[in-house]
Amino acid sequence: MSAAKISVAKKAIDYIEKKLSDSTVLGIGTGSTVNFFIEELAAYNNHFRGAVSSSEASTKLLENKNIEVFSLNDVNEIEFYIDGADEVSPDNFLIKGGGGAHTREKIVAAASREFVCIVDNSKLVNVLGSFPLPVEVIPESRSMVSRKIVSLGGRPVYRSGFVTDQGNQILDVHDMKINNPEEIEIQLNNIPGVVDNGIFAFNKPKTVLVSE
Repeated sequence: MSAAKISVAKKAIDYIEKKLSDSTVLGIGTGSTVNFFIEELAAYNNHFRGAVSSSEASTKLLENKNIEVFSLNDVNEIEFYIDGADEVSPDNFLIKGGGGAHTREKIVAAASREFVCIVDNSKLVNVLGSFPLPVEVIPESRSMVSRKIVSLGGRPVYRSGFVTDQGNQILDVHDMKINNPEEIEIQLNNIPGVVDNGIFAFNKPKTVLVSE
């Protein structure tokens, strides 16, 4: 598995390398595949300005590689956002958030000119929903949001002991076939107490790179 992740990390470097400049700011996602990308990116840290990170974990890795990390509020443009996914549909719709960072990931993706998704072929699916869908919630709303999700046909499971970088909680929604990702993303985000869910329909990647 690590060989596949290293392979696609190298593919991402090949994809962006010639487009880097001294002013380039990259968006960096979160997760095991992205960790390999950061390792590869370190060799090019003099070829671009720095990065905006989607999580505290990625920030630490970037700083350990002497890559300057900026707040999103302090940059005008992000050229590429590089991140993995838990599931990818044929239309490039995604489920993300297995690591609980999908809210910030979606924000950085939305701020970027191009979202490049890097995955191994085990993440490719015909219909989203086999991977439990993460939903970030305000802690006080967790039970109420759970009841609303049940009414939509899902089976929410509280991710016990996990706290997001924003101080919130995660419900992992099982048994929900996501035939219309755009509709379900909106439905879930319209429930009071939901911060964001892990469907990337409106912020889907332009490019999906898959390991050999």
